[in-house]
This record gives sequence, C-alpha cells and structure tokens, in this order.
Amino acid sequence: MENQQQPSHRAFLSQTGKLDTAWAVVGTAGSSAMAATVRTSRPAGEAGASTLSDRHYHLSGVRLEEGFEYDGETVIGTRTALYTLEIKDGKIAALHAAQAELADGLPRYQAHGLLLLPAMRDMHIHLDKTFYGGPWQAPHARHGETIMDMIALEQKLLPKLLPTSQQRAEGLIALLQSKGSTVARSHCNIDPVSGLKSLEHLQRALENHRSDFACEIVAFPQHGLLHSKVDGLMREAIGMGAHHVGGLDPTNVDGAMEKSLDAMFQIALDTGKGVDIHLHETGPAGVAALNYMVDTVEGNAALKGKVTISHAFALATLSPQALAETAARFAAQGITIASTVPIGSPMMPLPQLSEKGVFVMTGTDSVIDHWSPFGSGDMLEKANRYAQLYGGSDEFHLSRSLSIATGGVLPLDDGGKRSWPKAGDDAAFTLVPACCSAEAVARLPVRAATFHQGRLVYGSVGQA
Repeated sequence: MENQQQPSHRAFLSQTGKLDTAWAVVGTAGSSAMAATVRTSRPAGEAGASTLSDRHYHLSGVRLEEGFEYDGETVIGTRTALYTLEIKDGKIAALHAAQAELADGLPRYQAHGLLLLPAMRDMHIHLDKTFYGGPWQAPHARHGETIMDMIALEQKLLPKLLPTSQQRAEGLIALLQSKGSTVARSHCNIDPVSGLKSLEHLQRALENHRSDFACEIVAFPQHGLLHSKVDGLMREAIGMGAHHVGGLDPTNVDGAMEKSLDAMFQIALDTGKGVDIHLHETGPAGVAALNYMVDTVEGNAALKGKVTISHAFALATLSPQALAETAARFAAQGITIASTVPIGSPMMPLPQLSEKGVFVMTGTDSVIDHWSPFGSGDMLEKANRYAQLYGGSDEFHLSRSLSIATGGVLPLDDGGKRSWPKAGDDAAFTLVPACCSAEAVARLPVRAATFHQGRLVYGSVGQA
C-alpha cells in the first residue's frame, strides 16, 4: 500500500509543535529548580532547524540535572547546569561544559536551555488497528459486553480497518515521536479475519521509519490462540519477523488454561522467542494463570528473562503475603509486567512489584480505537498518572516516576548522582521547557524536539 498521506501529516505535526512550543531558559547555568522558571522565545532572527542529517555535531544550551538539593535529608529541589552535547554516529560522544571551547568545523545547534529527558518507550501499543487519522468514531457501548462480544465486533471491523492500516500506523508513529517516544513494542493481530495482512502492513510502516523509530512486534492472537485456531499462523508470523509470541486470557477466551498457555510457550520454545501475553483475567482464573506461567518459566531455563505479562490484573487481588511471594518469584525469573497504569479499584500494586525487583514498564495500549477513545500516545502522561496514584507529589518521587516511561532510565539515581546522559549512551532524548524532570512529570510540557540515534525526528532546535 502506498503511503501518500504521511509526509503532509508529519509536516503538520512538526508545524503544530513549532507553534505550541515555548522555548525556555531556566535561570543561568547551575540554576536550581527552586528558582522561578522564565519562559522566553527563540532569539529574534535566529534560524531554526526542523531537519538534522549531520552525523557529527554539537547541541549547545542543553539543560542537564546535576543533583538534588536537600533540607536535611529531604529532597526539596534539583540543581541543573547547561552543557553542550557532542553527538556522533548516533551516540553521545562527549558532554562539554557550557563555556568549554569546542572543536572548530562541526555543525552547531542550540537548545536554548531546554531540559534533556531520556527518550520515552511505549511498551504496549497496538499500532496495527486504530481510528487515529480518520474521522471521529466513539467505541460501541460496552455495558454488559464480554471480551467475546468485543472479539465478534472486531471481526466485523477488521476488513474496514485493513485498507488504511499502514497509513494509520505511520500516523501513530508520528504521534509517538511528537510525545518524545522513539521506542515501542506493538502487538499485532494474527487472526483468521486479517490473516497475516495486519503484520505485513505494520512491517511496511516500520520499514519506512527504520531510521527514526525502533519497534518490536508481538504476534498477538487477539481472537484466542485456541479459539481461533491460529497456531500455524502464529508460527508463520514468527517466521516473517515478529519478535515475540503473544497470548490472551487462556480461560475466558480459550476455555482451557493449561492447554492454551502450553501452546503459547511451545511456540516460543520452538522458535527461540520471548512471550508477551495479555492477561486481563482476575479472580481464581487469573491467579491460576499467573502461577502456571511462573511454574513454566521455572521449569524451562530458555524462558528465563523472556516473559512479559501485560495488564496482569489478578495481581491486584492477591493478599500482601501472596503478592510478595509471587513478585519474588517473578523477579527471580526475570518476568516483567507491562501496565497501562490503570485508574480504578483494586489498584495495581506497581510500587510493590518494583520494590521486589520486578521490572515494570508502561504503554499506551489503545489509541482512539474500538476498545478505547482515550489513548494519547504520551508516556510522560503515564508517569504523571503513576505519581498521582502512588503518592509521588514531592520533588523526589515525581522525579522517580519518570522511570516507568523511559524503561528505567533516569537523569539522577536515588542518591542524586547523575546517571544519564553519559558518553557512549545512545543519542535518544527529548527536549522540554521544564527546569527538571519533577516539573516535567507534574506539568506535562510540550515536547520541543525528539531525537533518535542522533537524528531529529520531531520538532526543531535553534541553528547557530
């Protein structure tokens, strides 16, 4: 399918970003987040760069976090300073103090005091099926409907979505980039209605963005691995390049928990791939599935560190002791949790999982589709929600909440020492008008520019 709409769509997003972005200068080098933030515009007459193809260049006026400020043992602020980043071949080659003499001859760009944040990671999204980019369409009423009812609805919708699925996937990629995300994990339908077409279209979309966006694909049996009899299609999808084996509610959809999970794990073992299963089930069925999966990983060394459980709502129903025991087993086997940081009761025990060493990541899930109209594609918004739900309103905890959106990458470690960026790191980051990561999480500033492998993929920077 030819993509004739995407260039204009990306140009529109870029222009929107330029209009909405307020360039920031936060005090002087070495300023504190305690000081008032001063908003300014780009200097009059200065040229801006919305494309940047150089493989070796300087980016000056970048605000980096230096450390925490304390009142006794309490973190009350964040110290920052201005730096020049030297970017070479997709990496941060060096960090230079703001006033350091720089080698002549390299192109030089200007961030004007904007704060550097790690690039965001959307680790649970469905790029292959969305209403985004088309006319508004609210989902059907869900009252009284089961997941099987939703599957039946989707079987009718897929033929209408497929003709434009590549263009809309590329539109979502542009949206994610405009929100500071350059890495994703996308689940992709493998079902009797679309066959392998959804995968083919998604792969074409990702191929068009191979230099500015990185994405893993999960072969996802949305209509049930056993229920829709797609074991063969799933194996073909892995052969076509899908990176992970997906699964879905083995009791409520497939009606045979052990048989369904065994089939999913067998594909993974046969192909050497990892697993990322949607587990929405709560109550005894969900708990039984969690226990069966960790039992399986404990019995198969080849699966250790290669299993993600998405949603995992059953964890919210466990007693504190059972949760601690389950979390310890997950951590020991490298089982990760992908959560959308849902609102509601019971609350997902995400901090408790992290405390036990379980890696927790987040994602958009649906972006304006037949499941939900609320997805924004903004991982920083997920960090904001995490902070609100789990009591992170102070400087320290706001800054820690950023971790869920960046795959664990934080500018400062818990002791206030800079851990990112450093020489040798990937040049993957976003620039925002904020004085520190705590303010960024709390106030959700616009993303002024997004970089992937040293390339400017969204927004603009000043040009010396």
